[in-house]
Amino acid sequence: MEYPLSNLSPGIHTLTVKCWDVCNNSAEATIDFIVAESSELVIDHVLNYPNPFTTQTAFYFNHNQPNIPLDVMIQIFTVTGKIVKTIEQQITTSSYLSSPVYWDGKDDYGDDIGKGVYIYKMKVRAPNGNRVEKIEKLVILK
Repeated sequence: MEYPLSNLSPGIHTLTVKCWDVCNNSAEATIDFIVAESSELVIDHVLNYPNPFTTQTAFYFNHNQPNIPLDVMIQIFTVTGKIVKTIEQQITTSSYLSSPVYWDGKDDYGDDIGKGVYIYKMKVRAPNGNRVEKIEKLVILK
């Protein structure tokens, strides 16, 4: 079924559809969606899971560019600002949740880094050149 929705205001919306079959059995489904003001790249809900972690974590984010290749760069820093790891990966997803970007807790030289709090900066770039950055923190327990 297709139904065009027009003149929706920007923001979060909820759509609920209820259908009946010929035996009068009904089913209902609800989805939430966001109407954006522009087609600019937007990311949110940036996180790594598990956090804290001991041996491996995966980075995720929500975005508004499904079916488009996105270049992802994650830089992990100490709390004093020293960069310890850079991860670069291209992802394409059919939904609004990114594919996981895995990290094994090692630095750029392949050595384990110490336990503690680290800061990471995620940079995401769309093919049209739009770029977005977010900064979060993670904890390593070893």
